Amino acid sequence: MSPLVQAAELDALLGKVTILDVRYQMGGPGGMALYLEGHVPFAQYVDMDTALAAAPGAGGRHPLPDPEVFGAAMRKVGVSVERPVVVYDDWQGRAAARCWWLLRHHGHPDVRVLDGGFSAWVAAGGAVEDGLRLPIDGDFQPGPGVMPVVTADEIPAFVERGVLVDARAPERFRGDTEPVDPVAGRIPGAVNVPTTANVRVDGTFRSPAEIQALYAVEGATAETEVGVYCGSGVTAVHNILALASAGIDASLYPGSWSEWITDPERPIATG
Repeated sequence: MSPLVQAAELDALLGKVTILDVRYQMGGPGGMALYLEGHVPFAQYVDMDTALAAAPGAGGRHPLPDPEVFGAAMRKVGVSVERPVVVYDDWQGRAAARCWWLLRHHGHPDVRVLDGGFSAWVAAGGAVEDGLRLPIDGDFQPGPGVMPVVTADEIPAFVERGVLVDARAPERFRGDTEPVDPVAGRIPGAVNVPTTANVRVDGTFRSPAEIQALYAVEGATAETEVGVYCGSGVTAVHNILALASAGIDASLYPGSWSEWITDPERPIATG
């Protein structure tokens, strides 16, 4: 099954799946105000900074959340292991992908991301409800992490045997500018496929064949070991979602650039 769901398909599933609204913008306000203004019917709001990440620190700006904290947050918004989940945002899937990955990582068997997000839902004529919807508590219990990850200490060997993809904008990859983190540059040996390349102009994901071709140019295929990082580990999962839609597995470096630069002994490349 594709990790993506189209707006028309979701419309037919209303009332049969748990829907999570993860609208979020990096560096901007939370999405609760947008949720209250209007959301997909039955959706529950999930906050990125409190539910999908731990506090900033040595592990970077958005470390993976404690599994029990994450599990409690998911139960609070009605997530149950026997009920499919659909996640959406209005950031071309960058935030929704984080929730998708974490739920899959901790054992939920059926999670998909709304292709094109809330904008696609509205454009397709989907119904919109406002205000706060009271959730029914779910029973989701997070299991041990099962999605592949790579740590900072494992990165040098990983680069030697596989393909490490940097999901940031090209100018950040080159080290021309760094608007978020205190040090510019990239992990040596990484290649660049920015998240913007995964989607079409309308914000929907490119076809599986297009995704395969896009990553093959950089040597990332179903036959190679692929890892992905970004600034803080959030948008990297957008690339992992895109790759998954094309049948390619990829590991996440959760700490990403914001963790890599906390150790001055770790090498940095520019240009």
